[in-house]
Amino acid sequence: MTTQIAHFIGGQHAAGSSTRTQDVTNPATGKVTGKVALAVQADVDAAVAAAQAAFPKWADTPPIRRARVMFKFLELLNLHKDELAHMITAEHGKVFTDAQGEVSRGIDIVEFACGIPQLLKGDFTDQVSTGIDNWTLRQPLGVVAGITPFNFPVMVPMWMFPVAIAAGNTFILKPSPTDPTPSLRMAELLKEAGLPDGVFNVVQGDKVAVDALLEHPDVKAVSFVGSTPIANYIYETGARNGKRVQALGGAKNHMVVMPDADIDQTVDALIGAGYGSAGERCMAISVAVLVGDVADKIIPKLVERTKTLKVLDGENLAAEMGPIVTRAAHERITGYIAQGEKEGAKLLVDGRQFDGSQAGADCGDGFWMGGTLFDHVTPEMRIYKEEIFGPVLSCVRVANFKDAVDLVNDHEFGNGVSCFTRDGNVAREFSRRIQVGMVGINVPIPVPMAWHGFGGWKRSLFGDMHAYGEEGVRFYTKQKSIMQRWPESIGKGAEFVMPTAK
Repeated sequence: MTTQIAHFIGGQHAAGSSTRTQDVTNPATGKVTGKVALAVQADVDAAVAAAQAAFPKWADTPPIRRARVMFKFLELLNLHKDELAHMITAEHGKVFTDAQGEVSRGIDIVEFACGIPQLLKGDFTDQVSTGIDNWTLRQPLGVVAGITPFNFPVMVPMWMFPVAIAAGNTFILKPSPTDPTPSLRMAELLKEAGLPDGVFNVVQGDKVAVDALLEHPDVKAVSFVGSTPIANYIYETGARNGKRVQALGGAKNHMVVMPDADIDQTVDALIGAGYGSAGERCMAISVAVLVGDVADKIIPKLVERTKTLKVLDGENLAAEMGPIVTRAAHERITGYIAQGEKEGAKLLVDGRQFDGSQAGADCGDGFWMGGTLFDHVTPEMRIYKEEIFGPVLSCVRVANFKDAVDLVNDHEFGNGVSCFTRDGNVAREFSRRIQVGMVGINVPIPVPMAWHGFGGWKRSLFGDMHAYGEEGVRFYTKQKSIMQRWPESIGKGAEFVMPTAK
């Protein structure tokens, strides 16, 4: 028996108008567990209408009262975080402990949004000119939308809607149809927290729903996280339709390993960052840049550790890596591995040889793969240039620090990067010279905390502002500047010259 998964509009679960559906599959077993509705224009219109109707009253609600709803939502999230994590594991496949971490990082953003009264404070200047005061305030945009990927069905939506809603907007979430269930559970918890109907809505769907949101005249802003081609499309289409757009794209994250790095710590970092969540993270390390003679020290240890990865059903607490999210993704990744061999990279560990029956009961038909390790990868190879989004780690050898920095800077993506070293000067120079938005020094996955904001450079980000943090508040609000004086300070007669401070 499969579950029917639909929308959440105006505070209620809604079947919608569409007869189109998509299978939802447990990647560990390969079995279909549900069918998710794929919205048509009428469904998007209904969600926008509900959000538009709720906006005036919600926007006029004092920020402290909006924050109290966020505090209650925070309480409920902490009570139900394991429930959400199990939903993630069932539909995405990532191991349960990793899913718990995802939910916790989403909760961080909710905690940040609880401080919205402070975050919305403006500036005030007394006597900006004789008898005139000037101040600024930030006001919500209206109906805003978030289009989110399969790999973080809880965390990435929480990069968006807590800040947007706390700032006074109403929100429409279009989650990935691959793992849609957590979005509905979050909608239920928001309603239980006291959020008025229509402030948060969920529209399930594919490109039809995306285009409807991008073209709808009442949607004022769109946030997106996904691959670069789609991010570019979202940005251009949304901007063409007069929307504020924040589109986070793809990545090819490097870890530069200097000769003085602690080898065991670096191996642990590469294994966790390369193969955690089966490499299906925009911040996964997919390239190890081995400087000088460090390759001879680190490669044997990487081979040994990659071969002994605990690839198991995600509900097994001993698991280090779970399955690939879909059969199509599995086929794409195996194609990249074959391409790497064809182009001359040295295949040290072949994840295609993993047998899913080793992962647990009923896992024989799941989308399983072990960790794959390449050496002697060069910048001309597709496995270096393109985002694989799977458990494939490529080792590139360079002669010195300058070559390592140049290699990273020459790549079209600039999402995340890391450098492992004991040298403070190397760390400082790396941080300053590298053309990447998020940098880790002996930190393999430098995802900023909730109050700092997330975003890359180059073709990893389309738009001007990063996600969440203070930039997120700016993205979801517009500044208004007010100048005021009273009749007693106004001189007689019309003024025809440009106003100046007097």
